[in-house]
Amino acid sequence: MVNDMRDITFSQATLEAMDEEMSRDDTVFIMGEDIARQGGIFGQFKGLPQKFGSDRVKDTPITETAIVGACVGAALAGMRPIADMHFADFMGVCMDEIFNQMAKIHYMFGGQKTVPMVLRAPDGLINQAAAQHSQSLEAWFMHVPGLKVVIPSNPADAKGLLKSAIRDDNPVIFFEHKALFRMSGPVPEEEYLTPIGKAKVVREGKDVTLVSYSLCFNTCMKAAEMLDKDGISVECVDLRTISPIDRNTILESVAKTSRLAIAHEAVKQGGVGAEISAIVAEEAIDYLDAPIVRVGAPFTPVPFAKPLEQAYRITPEKVADAIRKMF
Repeated sequence: MVNDMRDITFSQATLEAMDEEMSRDDTVFIMGEDIARQGGIFGQFKGLPQKFGSDRVKDTPITETAIVGACVGAALAGMRPIADMHFADFMGVCMDEIFNQMAKIHYMFGGQKTVPMVLRAPDGLINQAAAQHSQSLEAWFMHVPGLKVVIPSNPADAKGLLKSAIRDDNPVIFFEHKALFRMSGPVPEEEYLTPIGKAKVVREGKDVTLVSYSLCFNTCMKAAEMLDKDGISVECVDLRTISPIDRNTILESVAKTSRLAIAHEAVKQGGVGAEISAIVAEEAIDYLDAPIVRVGAPFTPVPFAKPLEQAYRITPEKVADAIRKMF
């Protein structure tokens, strides 16, 4: 990666990615609710309507089924659409278009057609958005063959992964935690791509591997700092992509540390952590010196009441406490 860096927000990083890719390729266009008139509810589309016009930045009615369906058709016709879901929770409205159409067409037509589209899906907990606007649903989609699922934790990866997603000939779901949009971080000034399907060891450690992604990865980094004071050295792995999942990086880290913990904001039951646990149990159980630990949300809808919402959240303290019990 290049050395010239400046600090920008996660929202600005994704905006730059779309600006650069729309300038590079005139088949790239965007559809969604409130993106042209308002610039997106998190400001992630500001300025694009003025630069590229209403033909390439399209406001739509409130109909996720039509948005995704139209983008699938456009992708089949040679375009590279970006569909904005407003909130990831609304993906349930258009599930048939996602898992029966965009995910399966390439396979069912024997590779004769591709569906090069990106579905942007803001997810996760923000302050009291309640059960229908706060969910982390990524595990649904890693279960579907034909979809790539990326989920960055910082501005630099947000830009690099979005650019890679737009250029990919496969349908990509791009989850972006709503609480990350205001996060600032160093982003290269020159063009770069972050590879889809490659995790990153962000923090070296020798005692335990801690795997996470999205906003929760930053929570895990704080937990690792807390555990340093207890003499526990934590290696932090940022997945960045959950489908395809980078098995090699996870297994190499577990072989080094002999312990594994996984944390995510999504409910613990049936989550990404369960799949990673199964991979390690099947392929690297002889390396383990302790049972695998998973940290996830309780199996309940996201509560609205502030004290209950706080109890639901994954915090550095919860992650650190879970890891201490491994020793």
